[in-house]
Amino acid sequence: MIYDSEAGNISIALTGDTMLSRRLTPFTEAPYLAIKDILEGADAAFTNLEGTVRAPEDGTQDPTEGTPMTIPPSLLDDLKWMGVNMVSTANNHVTDFGQDGLLASLRHVEAAGLVHSGSGAHLTAAQKPGYLDTKGGRVALLSANSFFKPWNRASPHGPDLKGRPGVNIIGYNETHTLPEDAFADLSAIDQGLGFDKDIARRRQGFFSDKEVGGAGNSEITFLGKKFVEGDGFAVDTFINGMDEADNLRWISEARRQSDWVVFSLHCHAYSQRGADTAANAADMEELADFARAFARRAIDAGVDVFVCHGPHISLGVEVYEGKPIFYSLGNFIFQNDTVTSVPVESFSRFDLDHLATPADFLDARSDGGKKGFGAHENYWHSIFSLCRFADGKLDGVELYPLDLGFGLSRSQRG
Repeated sequence: MIYDSEAGNISIALTGDTMLSRRLTPFTEAPYLAIKDILEGADAAFTNLEGTVRAPEDGTQDPTEGTPMTIPPSLLDDLKWMGVNMVSTANNHVTDFGQDGLLASLRHVEAAGLVHSGSGAHLTAAQKPGYLDTKGGRVALLSANSFFKPWNRASPHGPDLKGRPGVNIIGYNETHTLPEDAFADLSAIDQGLGFDKDIARRRQGFFSDKEVGGAGNSEITFLGKKFVEGDGFAVDTFINGMDEADNLRWISEARRQSDWVVFSLHCHAYSQRGADTAANAADMEELADFARAFARRAIDAGVDVFVCHGPHISLGVEVYEGKPIFYSLGNFIFQNDTVTSVPVESFSRFDLDHLATPADFLDARSDGGKKGFGAHENYWHSIFSLCRFADGKLDGVELYPLDLGFGLSRSQRG
């Protein structure tokens, strides 16, 4: 053995969602610096960079019901100071300022020297891995997002048209199962309101069958959702087969071109298990079935570490075939409430006029702190992980708790 990187020993640190709007460097408290020490000491340190890295002139606002998440480019140096060296840009906030904002964000991330994956100027650029060279070997990072608007999806180059900038998307479909009597009632409503006739007319237009939805006695498309008759009530999710095949193909590429493969999935979809008792999203218990099934298939295809984020709460950890799956690490840096600019369209959602300020919007959105993220403690307690591999095999998974300041003011928490 000539180089240590051949030994199959590496440490990979993994964090969840980073929504960054304030400096990270001023703090000197020992517990805080201990986090930095762990991340800096790892060979690879990952986070989901959830926002658009942009200067004021970069991009144009995209309609959003969430936080229009601007990350000032200068804060990438703070993220590197913290020890992070690879990031996912596959999430729903990288497109908050349109395609131009996305491309600007990638330019800023590149200029900062951060390895990244998950979005790009066209589909191949969004799907292909980013590579980080470490003393423990070459690490490939692939990233995808399953919470998106149709126009956020990167498209491929064609023979005479260039592809669309966007995100590497892993889409999915839902099927809602109803018992016989409920299905008959829904069918009567569908016919009584004329929705079935509308679908029939759409089928005669410029739409594919899969876009229009089912027809006949066994399947109903009602208000955009698919319903079938079965035993009891159930909601099942199914991955988009083309998206899955594309991403498995790139996993194969990464497996052959690197020593270690990390796959990052941004997902907001939950399983229905536990939904009956969850008072809000912070009480949900596990990701949707399609995401959990894909995580295992990704490991079968060659992934060493699979990490999910997006729910903003911590969910379960599984070791599958000797490889860790993190179903959500929650928040790492959660400063979405200290953005300095908010589109006027966001003001109007809460009956505010164009003279409103970001603080006015944030107060109205949270009903004075009584709802949303700030009202639920689960969003402010999370974890990050350090995975150690020795001789090419998982040697340990360390989990570290994070307290992000539930109950503190917006300027202090996160």
